[in-house]
Amino acid sequence: MPTPPLDRDGLLDWMTGHGLRPQTHDHPPVFRVEQGHAIKAALPGAHTKNLFLKGRGDRLWLVSARQDTTIDLKKLAKRLGSDRLSFGSEAAMVETLGVTPGSVTAFGLINDVERRVQFVLDRALWTAAVVNFHPLTNTATTALGQGDFRRFLALLERTPVVVDFTGEDGPAILDPVADPVPDDHVASDAPTHSEEP
Repeated sequence: MPTPPLDRDGLLDWMTGHGLRPQTHDHPPVFRVEQGHAIKAALPGAHTKNLFLKGRGDRLWLVSARQDTTIDLKKLAKRLGSDRLSFGSEAAMVETLGVTPGSVTAFGLINDVERRVQFVLDRALWTAAVVNFHPLTNTATTALGQGDFRRFLALLERTPVVVDFTGEDGPAILDPVADPVPDDHVASDAPTHSEEP
């Protein structure tokens, strides 16, 4: 494993060095989901919102969900066995994920070598052909095909808590092992440009 904290360049070099195929697009800083709609419209794949949360006993959680997913923190806390979930501090965010507010991303798990942060992933992202996250900075978006995203997590030896947020009874935890990469996502694993050749 590289020595944390990695920055954008270190992250992308690590990815390509491990055979992953990230595609990164630079853009003006984006601090909130609604700010990035115009940018995201030009980039294929599922776009995300990422919450850095603190639970009971100072447990830390990173929740990555598709940008249009509704997350009820009270119901999620109950499902995760926490009495409540609140937003984690900037200091804890920097210390564990190596990012500042506005740049929270699943890719920050590369900096969490002590595994202090539990990773919760929306099933909508677990099954998307392409996922988009900030590469440790909110001035760019990096796309990975689903197979590469799962390899990224496997290389970090991180198994997400996969949650289906769409149920009428609130979020439901799924078994990620029983939800393999969809066959139609394997053949076209690499992100593709939206422009015609």
